[in-house]
Amino acid sequence: MKRKDLILALLVVIVWGANFTVIKLGLNGMPPMLLAALRYIFAALPAIVFVKRPSVGWKYIVAYGMTVGVGQFSCLFYAMNIGMPAGVSSVVLQAQAFFTFIFAAVLLKEPLKGSQIIGLSVAGVGLCLIGGNIGVNGLSSIPFGAFVLTLIAAAFWGISNIIIRYASKKAASEGEKIDMLSVVVWSSLVSPLPFLIIALVLDTPKTLLGSLSNLNILSLFSVLYLAFCATLFGYGMWNKLLGKYPTGKVAPLSLLVPVTGLITAQIVLNERLSIIQWLGGIIIILGLVISNFGSSAIQCIFKAKEI
Repeated sequence: MKRKDLILALLVVIVWGANFTVIKLGLNGMPPMLLAALRYIFAALPAIVFVKRPSVGWKYIVAYGMTVGVGQFSCLFYAMNIGMPAGVSSVVLQAQAFFTFIFAAVLLKEPLKGSQIIGLSVAGVGLCLIGGNIGVNGLSSIPFGAFVLTLIAAAFWGISNIIIRYASKKAASEGEKIDMLSVVVWSSLVSPLPFLIIALVLDTPKTLLGSLSNLNILSLFSVLYLAFCATLFGYGMWNKLLGKYPTGKVAPLSLLVPVTGLITAQIVLNERLSIIQWLGGIIIILGLVISNFGSSAIQCIFKAKEI
């Protein structure tokens, strides 16, 4: 990979990792569902003028918007609003990779590889360690409901990946190729209305209007960052790199997202995790590496032990 492209890829990783800290900052001055709705309004409305509609049916666009948008981020934003730490969220959400493996095995009849099963088992240990302080008072405590909601958010992300697989196969059968940026932009049209309905269930119209009329700088920054940096720049640049280089050269860099997420949360939010929770995060990332790289990753681990 050229140096310029490597720098861009690392910038995307940093932007996506910092995304969780930015969400936490935005939630300080705005209800979670309103913040999510504004994210998708700003991501969709300017961009659809310039981005062509993806070459897939509306049912796929709507299904993707309802899962990766409404399903994932309603759970994640609410979880973070009720106490899920930003750094830990960036790690736990990576469980989407394992939900994707499981859903693919059930729905697409794709067999689970041995390395994927090992990776699932390793990551499960990491999740247990991260959740070790649930219900305990202290800086590293994690509310049980927030932890479960973050896992559900990861499951919705996994379902959205299967929807894209179905859509990709449909497009390929018609001689088309899906532009993921266009899918992200056009599916963003689906999310605002459901988010606003949920917002009205959780909060009164007066509360929502009050948040908009008293919008602080951090909340405004959060909305703009989530819409333009994390969504449009992140997905746009990532897909450009995937189109330019083999997947194996680009995709592994996404494993750095939880690393940058943890570091950003510690620097900006002064989040302090227990040693056990740090260990859990490292073990989850290790599970991701094993699942993505299979036997080669396992061999490297055993060689390192021998040394």
